[in-house]
Amino acid sequence: MFDSLIADFTSQLTPKMWEMVALSSWETVYMSFAATFLAVIIGLPLGIITFITGKGRILANRRVHYILNIIINIGRSIPFIILLIILLPFTRLLVGTTLGTTAAIIPLSIAAMPFVARLTSNALMEIPPGLTETGKAMGATNCQIIMKFYLPEALPTLINGITLTLVTLIGYSAMAGIVGGGGLGNLAISYGEHRNMVYVKWLSTIIIVAIVMLSQKLGDDLAKRVDHR
Repeated sequence: MFDSLIADFTSQLTPKMWEMVALSSWETVYMSFAATFLAVIIGLPLGIITFITGKGRILANRRVHYILNIIINIGRSIPFIILLIILLPFTRLLVGTTLGTTAAIIPLSIAAMPFVARLTSNALMEIPPGLTETGKAMGATNCQIIMKFYLPEALPTLINGITLTLVTLIGYSAMAGIVGGGGLGNLAISYGEHRNMVYVKWLSTIIIVAIVMLSQKLGDDLAKRVDHR
């Protein structure tokens, strides 16, 4: 029986398959980090605006705050697999195809934008109320209050939020494999499931877990390093 397992293992995980595993691992990392970067670029300012337009904040605007909250809540409510399908025409319009890792970045980043926005808004809510008064007493403008008081104070929490986003997108990237998004998810589905190569499926899963754990560890360490509170 042991010899049979070894034979199955070697027959499935050939040198060519190991090359595919390495490529798929890189695709998963590329998709996840690129999508996280784009999500932060849009989601961070969106979260900041949502926070500062809230009641009693430096740029309080009830209507803007209400609209942004609705947009964020709707964006966070749509299941990723449905959003992935809905955005197929938009993805094709932007990159010319719906297949491959670059195409998968579009729905991944869009799915994460409202998530980052909400995490940012919540992180800023943890800032001590007196910080605003301190900034105003020092003659700081609203922009300076945000950049020199709010963001540095909330930085550890923001890093934790971005790390959570990255970890979530690593899992989402596996779902993108359903529509040919590439990465370890696509490898596990195309070879592990459809071709009944169980060792490929398990190896893909183990690597995804390892990437998640490493990303979480790095994010936690960075948050601790910048936390001077």
